[in-house]
Amino acid sequence: MTRILTLADSAGWSELAQKLRGVRSLLVITGAGVSAESGISTFRGAGGFWEKFRAEELASPEGFRRDPELVWRWYHERRQALLENQPNPGHFALAELETLIPDFTLVTQNVDGYHRQAGSRNIVEIHGSIWELRCTREGKIWEDHLPLQVLPVYCSCGALARPNVLWFGEVYDGERMRKAQAAAARAELIVVAGTSGMVWIVSGLLQVHRGEVIEVNLEPTDLTTQADLLLQGPSGQVFPRLLDLMNTTEGE
Repeated sequence: MTRILTLADSAGWSELAQKLRGVRSLLVITGAGVSAESGISTFRGAGGFWEKFRAEELASPEGFRRDPELVWRWYHERRQALLENQPNPGHFALAELETLIPDFTLVTQNVDGYHRQAGSRNIVEIHGSIWELRCTREGKIWEDHLPLQVLPVYCSCGALARPNVLWFGEVYDGERMRKAQAAAARAELIVVAGTSGMVWIVSGLLQVHRGEVIEVNLEPTDLTTQADLLLQGPSGQVFPRLLDLMNTTEGE
């Protein structure tokens, strides 16, 4: 049975922090809920982006071929929202946690780039990055963090460019998948935060993992029954609290 630890429960947090200090290999998987605390709408939640249009219109090769300007207007809106907000304490705590664990890997479903902005380095952006653009003719990839001036976006060669993100109907990048699976296979512990686990990548990585699983979420989810422990609360509070306790433990 999954143990539940809330922020109001003082017992157990120090013990967990001490345990994390002894972990040599850790994999953290993050989803949209982590960025929701930065004011970014989740795609499947109420009021999220998916409510405005059907997913197939905005995040599929077919939708892009049908109306590239519509797709780019939506991505432009998302990029603007990201520029107007910033990483939250959970992002920064994970970046610092990376410095404390010898073998630390962060696999994120998010394309917003907030983990990199907060300082995370050993990161697998499994669904790509909204700040990368890819030429539909030559496959050239480049970064652009500035507001888009002309929509749709074109490559310097004259061909249409697209966001370098994973769309519905597309397959995961092989190199990223191999890195994520290898991290899951060797990890002593996996922490899953801000996702219900409905996305295939979470269940797929848990299948190759043989250690413990900790979930960080506001409420129990479909993933909870697979977890050994649920840290119930916002990741922007859970991770900084764990980090503070780990640092305190180190100094004792």
